[in-house]
Amino acid sequence: MNLEQYDTRFYRDLHQPENLVTFRVVVQETDLLIHSENSLAETARELVLKQRGYIESYIRAHPTFLTSMSPWTVNDPAPPIVRDMIAAGMRAGVGPMAAVAGAVAEHVGRELLEQTRQVIVENGGDVFIHSDAATTIAIYAGDSPLSLRVGVRAGGRFESVAVCTSSGNFGHSLSQGRADAVCAVAPSGALADATATSIGNHVRSGSDITGAIEIGKKIPGVKGLIIICADRCGIWGDIEVIPLQI
Repeated sequence: MNLEQYDTRFYRDLHQPENLVTFRVVVQETDLLIHSENSLAETARELVLKQRGYIESYIRAHPTFLTSMSPWTVNDPAPPIVRDMIAAGMRAGVGPMAAVAGAVAEHVGRELLEQTRQVIVENGGDVFIHSDAATTIAIYAGDSPLSLRVGVRAGGRFESVAVCTSSGNFGHSLSQGRADAVCAVAPSGALADATATSIGNHVRSGSDITGAIEIGKKIPGVKGLIIICADRCGIWGDIEVIPLQI
């Protein structure tokens, strides 16, 4: 079962947080890059297995959970990560699996906080941050001239935040649109991931950016959006966006 499609994640080499230990955890299709105050690779691996187990067990009981493109309406007991995915899909108007990468990043990250004060978990371009200083996330947008030229600064003051990116042109995201990148910022990894997918579905050209942002404004809990399509970029929300020279 593919929870995420693996791809070459060269952008991981572009930034190294200071004063944090970096390690990678791979479990089947789940491929995390984690930064924390000490090496917690074995603990993180066990957490990934646990969270994947919750999702896989739910899918075995409800096979269409894996393929649904619409919000999940089955109302029965579910593990916290599955409930977060369902709630995020309902807010954003997409299927629950649109939230899986962000949800895994957040749930693994939050449990690691029992052993480290700071953690950054990246899962296929979806990032969960809990740190003392703000972190700059470069936005990879494929062949767009704005790719890796725009970044969002998030986190700091030991507040948790998620920055998730979806694309209609590359990577593991399943999108009905053609945006080079849609980046959503929210306190919840599941919500940020589902929102990035949802908004990306509305962008087929640069002329769709304004309308897509108006749709994103109505999703409760979303702090901000960045949409890149070819040489055009739209920005909304209470977020800090900075130009990058990489």
